[in-house]
Amino acid sequence: DVQLVESGGGSAQPGGSLRLSCAASGYSDSPYCMAWFRQAPGEKREAVAEIDAEGSTIYADSVKGRFTIAQDNAKNSIYLEMTSLKTEDTAIYYCAADARSYCYPIRFGDYGFQHWGQGTQVTVS
Repeated sequence: DVQLVESGGGSAQPGGSLRLSCAASGYSDSPYCMAWFRQAPGEKREAVAEIDAEGSTIYADSVKGRFTIAQDNAKNSIYLEMTSLKTEDTAIYYCAADARSYCYPIRFGDYGFQHWGQGTQVTVS
C-alpha cells in the first residue's frame, strides 16, 4: 500500500519561506499524480499544487508565483517550496497521490486522490 509521510512544516513570519517534503513508499509501477492540499481551521480542504509523472504542474491561483511543487523520482519524494508566505497560508498541509498518468484540473479538488499523508502544520504569523 502507498504510504506518504510529510515533513518540514513549522512557523514562519509573513514574507518568509518554508519547504515541505513528502516521502512516498509502496508505489507500484503505475504513474502517479501527486499533490499538496491544505486545510485551515473551519475551512474546506483545498488543492494547492499538483504534479504529474512527467513533471507538468498546476497551481491554485492563491499560490501562483509563490509556491513551487517539484518531484525527485529517484527519492520517491515531492516537495513544496513556499515563499512570500502570508498569514492566510496557515493550515495543515497534506501530501496526496493517485495512480493515474495525469492530474485533473485544480478545481476538481481532492476528487480521485486515494492516498494521503498525515499532514504537517504550517503557521505564518
